[in-house]
Amino acid sequence: MQKPSIPKGTRDFSPDQLIRRNYIFDIIKSKFKKFGFLPIETPSIENLSTLTGKYGSEGDQLLFKILLRGEKFKKALKNSNENSTDHDFSLEALRYDLTVPFARYIVQHLNDLTFPFKRYQIQPVWRADRPQKGRYREFYQCDADIVGTNSLICEIELVSLITEILNELNLSDHTIMINNRKILYGLVETCNSIEYFSKITAIIDKIDKIGQNKVIEELKNNIPNQSCWELFNELFSLDNSTQIILSWLSKKLASNHEGLKGLQELNYIVDNAEELGINNLKINISLARGLDYYTGSIFEVILNNHSMGSIVGGGRYDNLTEVFGQSNLSGVGISFGAERIFDLMNEFSLFPSNLGISPKYMIIDQSDQPSNGLQVLKYLRDKDISAILYPDRHKLKKQLKYANSVKIPYIVFIKDSFNSKMNIELKNMESGLQVNTDISNLN
Repeated sequence: MQKPSIPKGTRDFSPDQLIRRNYIFDIIKSKFKKFGFLPIETPSIENLSTLTGKYGSEGDQLLFKILLRGEKFKKALKNSNENSTDHDFSLEALRYDLTVPFARYIVQHLNDLTFPFKRYQIQPVWRADRPQKGRYREFYQCDADIVGTNSLICEIELVSLITEILNELNLSDHTIMINNRKILYGLVETCNSIEYFSKITAIIDKIDKIGQNKVIEELKNNIPNQSCWELFNELFSLDNSTQIILSWLSKKLASNHEGLKGLQELNYIVDNAEELGINNLKINISLARGLDYYTGSIFEVILNNHSMGSIVGGGRYDNLTEVFGQSNLSGVGISFGAERIFDLMNEFSLFPSNLGISPKYMIIDQSDQPSNGLQVLKYLRDKDISAILYPDRHKLKKQLKYANSVKIPYIVFIKDSFNSKMNIELKNMESGLQVNTDISNLN
């Protein structure tokens, strides 16, 4: 007999867990709505051509591809050779994130949208990653994006949104790390390695996972330019002072237009966020966000004094819709990692204690007519009162044990025929107190 199991990197959620997850989703959704974002959904399956080439070479390897079937598979197999890859046996894949499908959606529905368009989306994504703590192969993302404007007001609004949501979730001890891909582009350009920009950002994006020394080692092994890894080694060795970092950048980028523009954008966002009382932004020049589609501001949020990793990430993408045929449509967005937030809130016991999911009343029908219990049940539900009817005529001890196990606070005993003023016995399961009362007193 096969032992029941689920794939690694996936999870079942029982009722108590799911009500906690919905608590997170409800707060995030309510804040998205408060900030004027509108909901959309996209299919779990996208064309493989939609997804490939948008996440860098490492991201492409993590796509969950859907195998061709029937005659299409046989044809692909017949045409295969020793150089064939899994791409040759697939035309579709599970979505890797919500941003690229959103860009596809924007272009496909361009004539139906009013810009700037503010959208939110809460759906699962899949990555063929190596499962570990805080890293799953199936997980939910909660995204908010603004498309159709270059204004940095959008970045400031998203920073405000991050702050409000995490504070509401009692995760206020966090740091919003910020950088700008134009700065990274300018730095790479100063050491004449711009053709390796995508590979360089993918490598330095690993710094939190593998550390500074291994990042430098990877740069040495993969980038044939000594001045490149020397530059980043110097950057990583700087004092953590914001003023020192900005002074160093100003000197390095003094004659680089793109880099200086990124530096100006960075300062604008930080200064205006501070004007709004948001003082936990931290400039982190090693922050790269290894996804290829980012072109401007980039964000990651970490919980202070915890090794979980980022719980929110995002940034600006100026050219993502171009690959689908629509240019000059800049966007910026953030994504909340629901799984990591859920794990952190469980670890720190941050969920409210009153997130009960059980009905308020359980009816135990001790009358002679089975329909009496159903009529009482309908009466209570018509008054918008949550209630259930124990379905079997088991011994009383077993019925009370069931009520206890599912945390139902009150038992309604009925012995007479139903009417709207009938007398019932009401038992408080916590105190054990049992009283006679009119059914109309239940609320």
